[in-house]
Amino acid sequence: MHTPGATDDAPTTGEGLAAYIRRLRGLRKLTQAALAERAGVHLQTVRKIERGVTATLRPKARGGLARSLGVGIEYIEAAERGVEAVSLTGVKLCPNCWVPGTEPQPMWLDLRSHFCFACGTELLNRCIGCGEAIASWRFRFCPLCGKPYKGQSQATTRA
Repeated sequence: MHTPGATDDAPTTGEGLAAYIRRLRGLRKLTQAALAERAGVHLQTVRKIERGVTATLRPKARGGLARSLGVGIEYIEAAERGVEAVSLTGVKLCPNCWVPGTEPQPMWLDLRSHFCFACGTELLNRCIGCGEAIASWRFRFCPLCGKPYKGQSQATTRA
């Protein structure tokens, strides 16, 4: 199973968008057609990206690829620039709006997002109970301490 934010997910210096998308697609064992469908883009778009014809993405394609490959938008942006991605937060979720086991809201994937756009709650990227980084959107409980991610907020632990 894939863990978002894993070390092998980050683009390396000099790795362009084409090589990065091709590498991640291979790691996820996805066909070009499957990736295109999951990302909500045309198959031809994925083919152009992987051939190096398209080097800069539109926001919709960038977000769709990030979501379908399980990486942050900032990873895709770093690959577009051909630079190494450093100090990224990985998985973020709203403890109120998130439905366990479902894909995150696209806005939660943006590095600049700190609050949920729907309800205004602070997004979580770590377990409230133990501070462990949230590794996946699939699980509703922290694997270390067993606390649920849903229904808790930063304010709860500060009181």
